[in-house]
Amino acid sequence: MNLKKQALLGLSALALSVSFHASANDDPIKVGILHSLSGTMAISESTLKDTVEMLIQQQNEAGGLLGRQLEAVVVDPASNWPLFAERARELLAQHEVDVVFGNWTSVSRKAVLPVFEELNGLLFYPVQYEGEESSENVFYTGAAPNQQAIPAVEYLINEVGIERFALVGTDYVYPRTTNRILEAFLKDEHGVAGDDIMVNYTPFGHSDWQNIVSEIRRFGEEGKSTAVISTINGDANVPFYRELANQGIDAADIPVIAFSVGEQELSGIDTAPLVGHLAAWNYFMSVDTDDNYDFIDAWIEHTGNEEAVTNDPMEAHYIGFNMWAEAVRKAGTTDVGAVKDAIIGVSVPNLSGGYAAMMPNHHITKPVLIGEVQDNGQFDIVWQTPSTVAGDAWSDYLPGSRDLIADWRKPMECGNFNVVNGSCGGSTATEEAEAALAE
Repeated sequence: MNLKKQALLGLSALALSVSFHASANDDPIKVGILHSLSGTMAISESTLKDTVEMLIQQQNEAGGLLGRQLEAVVVDPASNWPLFAERARELLAQHEVDVVFGNWTSVSRKAVLPVFEELNGLLFYPVQYEGEESSENVFYTGAAPNQQAIPAVEYLINEVGIERFALVGTDYVYPRTTNRILEAFLKDEHGVAGDDIMVNYTPFGHSDWQNIVSEIRRFGEEGKSTAVISTINGDANVPFYRELANQGIDAADIPVIAFSVGEQELSGIDTAPLVGHLAAWNYFMSVDTDDNYDFIDAWIEHTGNEEAVTNDPMEAHYIGFNMWAEAVRKAGTTDVGAVKDAIIGVSVPNLSGGYAAMMPNHHITKPVLIGEVQDNGQFDIVWQTPSTVAGDAWSDYLPGSRDLIADWRKPMECGNFNVVNGSCGGSTATEEAEAALAE
């Protein structure tokens, strides 16, 4: 009897263990969504929240990941940069999410970097940015400057014959750093004089563009072909383009090439007067591939809106989500360390008919496309790179950056390795966050 009782107790303990293990494995995989659903950036970011929710739904319908369903955990940082850090901490420490997809502006990304590094979270960042960064905890699925800004300016010079440049942006880290790179590139690589470069910054949500557009018009009337390089973000784009039309500036006179205006932003503008103005991205809704048409159909079905549009950051989330899912399958776990190791080299389809690969510097390969605004709010693709371009975390055109590389593979595991002195600079996330928030 004693032996029998011991055997029964052993079986009971085993059953309890198996039951507990099964219960743990049945817990959902939590996916954090960190996008502004209110405030000045809601015009751009709310769509990205919906995109991630659609991708989660599709993954669950396909059986989930590792036999588990995915659960979205949504927070609203409300276009408030310090609040992004609080909401990131809430996702990681309170909700214990396995991964986060989020942020748009660089200042919001800078604000959350110390939190992700402290709590060892995973952030997939889907928007073009200024570079000059590579974090062990961030995967940059939007464009670095060499995948958008530099090719766009070369297009203007080589294909359009532009000689003068008005660099117009929102006053924060992304436009300022991107324009420093572009100024150096224009002067050093193309011999553009300082007098032929105009720089202007405005606050988020800026609405009175009359004087600035007048200044741009005068700048373009001084005898040289002129273009505007726009790094204006959020809902300030609507009155900016409206004022261009009000003052009769069209693409034949002074073309605007935008880095932060896509189909979503154009949906709030009468685009007829803007036909011919340009945008540089790595994806447009007008891309002619079966995968893109499937994505558009799924998006329209998800939103219930036949007029719903897709855009570049949505594709970046599509790529990043699929890369993360593939890395989880490859690692056999959602453990952050295992996923970080597994994702290097992962390649998944993009929506343009090719593939995106995750590089050791946590940036991906992307094609570069130039689109021309049409009167239906879409873009006609007028130029693209013949192949994908690998994202460069550190610009070749800034003195403090040209000697730096990022490689998160062992044994280097460094985001800012100096190839001249052979040393790793280490994380500067806290200092960068303080500087970005102070601007």
